[in-house]
Amino acid sequence: MAVNVKDKINALADELENIGIVPVIKLDNVNDAEKLAKALRDGGINCAEVTFRAAGADEVIRRMTKAYPDMLVGAGTVLTCEQADAAIKAGAKFLVAPGLNPAVVKHCLTKGVPFAPGVSSASEIEQALELGLDFVKFFPAEQAGGLPYIKAVCGPYASMRFMPTGGITAENLNSYLAYKKIVCCGGSWIVPPSYLAAGDFAGITKLCREAIDKMLGFTMVHVGLNCSDAGEAESVADEFERAFGFEKKVGNSSVFSSTYMEMMKQPFKGTHGHIAIAANNVKRAVYQLKFRGFEVDETSIKYNADGVMNVAYLKHEFGGFAVHLVLKK
Repeated sequence: MAVNVKDKINALADELENIGIVPVIKLDNVNDAEKLAKALRDGGINCAEVTFRAAGADEVIRRMTKAYPDMLVGAGTVLTCEQADAAIKAGAKFLVAPGLNPAVVKHCLTKGVPFAPGVSSASEIEQALELGLDFVKFFPAEQAGGLPYIKAVCGPYASMRFMPTGGITAENLNSYLAYKKIVCCGGSWIVPPSYLAAGDFAGITKLCREAIDKMLGFTMVHVGLNCSDAGEAESVADEFERAFGFEKKVGNSSVFSSTYMEMMKQPFKGTHGHIAIAANNVKRAVYQLKFRGFEVDETSIKYNADGVMNVAYLKHEFGGFAVHLVLKK
């Protein structure tokens, strides 16, 4: 495999990992392409897998990519080299298939386009590795053994990364995404056929936003107050303990009242203090917040011993409070 194709596959996997959810779309009316792309983006999902199960899929891809050049639009259910060529000509940035056809994979890689074939067995994973691939679709995910199967095969095939598709729902999404070998999940529940038939694009945006929020799992952790010195920090903590029974815990740089309030021994980030918000995945949260218009202080980003992003501050203050993300425990 050419080096630049490998780089493109790695870049694709990184971007899909940030997004987390790949809507699988069967769009019968090509005139809805731009409206659907906008609905997905407005809901926080800047990608789509447009399946060739519907006629005119290449035109849908063409219209989506023309309207939103930065959108990560790919082609799904690519079964032949002819379909691959049509998708590539239309502007597809990646191709996906339900199975592994070596001829189609080689054809696409030769053209320099990332391809994620579908696998559901160890033999197919070995075929993918032989073709130089380490990122594949796992299909049909739930029917083929689901998360337990993926965890089992990641023992002997530790380099492989997966995009499970098939049976993924809002209810089981986070269980899949919590496993480190899963890059993202594909699913059609975000774009129900009934919504498309009714032209309910606002409803699709709402489903996308709900899915993103559930994936990120934002939760308030604590509020930090900027105190002038250690004496004031302990004094405020004493008041919280006396009034509400919040146990005081004195640390090196701050004093906690239970786990909810943190009194800084000297002014820290934020005019008045800071707010800590936990997320299931800080890297995805940073990506999504940037997409929502909130810049992150790149110098504040920290990683844990496993190389996982676990702290990041926003540049924006909320009511005089800095906000920082922490990895949910």
